[in-house]
Amino acid sequence: MTQKYDVAIVGAGIVGLAHAYHVAKSGKRVLVLERSPRAQGASIRNFGMLWPIGQPPGEMDTLARRSLEIWLQVLQASGLWHARCGSLHLAYHEDEEAVLSEFAGMSPERGCSMLSPSEITSRFSAVSGRGLRSSLLSPTEVTVDPRQIVAELPNYLSREFGVHFEFGARVIDYSQPRLLTVNGEWIVENAIVCTGVDFRELAPEAFADSGLVPCKLQMMRTPPTSQFLGTMIAGGLTLRHYKSFANCPSLPKVIERLDREMPEYHRYGIHVMAAQNGLGEIIIGDSHEYGDAIEPFDKPSIDAMILSYLQTLLKLDVEIASRWHGSYVKHPSEPFMIAKPRPGLTAVTGLGGAGMTLSFGLAERVVLDSFSPLCASGRGEK
Repeated sequence: MTQKYDVAIVGAGIVGLAHAYHVAKSGKRVLVLERSPRAQGASIRNFGMLWPIGQPPGEMDTLARRSLEIWLQVLQASGLWHARCGSLHLAYHEDEEAVLSEFAGMSPERGCSMLSPSEITSRFSAVSGRGLRSSLLSPTEVTVDPRQIVAELPNYLSREFGVHFEFGARVIDYSQPRLLTVNGEWIVENAIVCTGVDFRELAPEAFADSGLVPCKLQMMRTPPTSQFLGTMIAGGLTLRHYKSFANCPSLPKVIERLDREMPEYHRYGIHVMAAQNGLGEIIIGDSHEYGDAIEPFDKPSIDAMILSYLQTLLKLDVEIASRWHGSYVKHPSEPFMIAKPRPGLTAVTGLGGAGMTLSFGLAERVVLDSFSPLCASGRGEK
């Protein structure tokens, strides 16, 4: 007998799990279909940073904060490890210090504070005080372990909301209400596709001219260590990467200096950050190669540049236990893409590197709208 569900979620990465949570919480019967024995894409290949500070003011900052609010509800209810450790942007140059000070003054609602070198090194012993000028401390950001989240959140959703998961079930086609997989057929009234870099598979017509660009990143992880970061760490390279700093008057000076002194870092989109999980492992990264520049082969030189810059930020005895690369897609100007190409089908992709940060907030928005008439146009929508 063919089984029936109200909604099928295609993809069990964090975006898919967030959609499953919101749909199931609304009282609907939910099926999650994942092509692999376990999700193993971008959702487990990241820092585990819930990072509102990276989002620009206005709509995206509001969405990130709402997402974090829901994240905390889910984390507390599920008992999954997380640390409300905030973030620390370190300034070792006068222009970096100026940007951080400007940001704090322009965004008082974020609750950030500027710390002196002595305040920083007394609170965060792993931070290098050599040449340190000041730092921006934000209380908002939260760390999770993405491997644990993606592995264990399905159990919580099944237990608490009756979500049914089918792993190793690649979806071949969906024509409302029939959803065909390699394992058989399902009857579902609506389907939400959250397949990341494989976004074209079920809705190629929706994204033919979307402008989405693939991105490859390289990252590393240390073994468990007794060295304690106490917060998530970012350096001056990060100021040019996140749009939240784009309106700071001193940012062009930072970019001009970095292009002059460290052109290879910009060539590979390197901005160095570090986060520590509940096991004591420190996740380090990352780089960004786009479009035709992407190769299947990792570049040891990129890892070396990341580690070299990290040594200017932290006093760490760095031993690397694992290295990997991840991939995602992003749009040149839009923060995400939502498409409704045919009746009953919604596709969500293009969150770029903000998938962990925005997932639960964006999923809430999509689920509220998913049963409305097809979108004609709108920000990030087709």
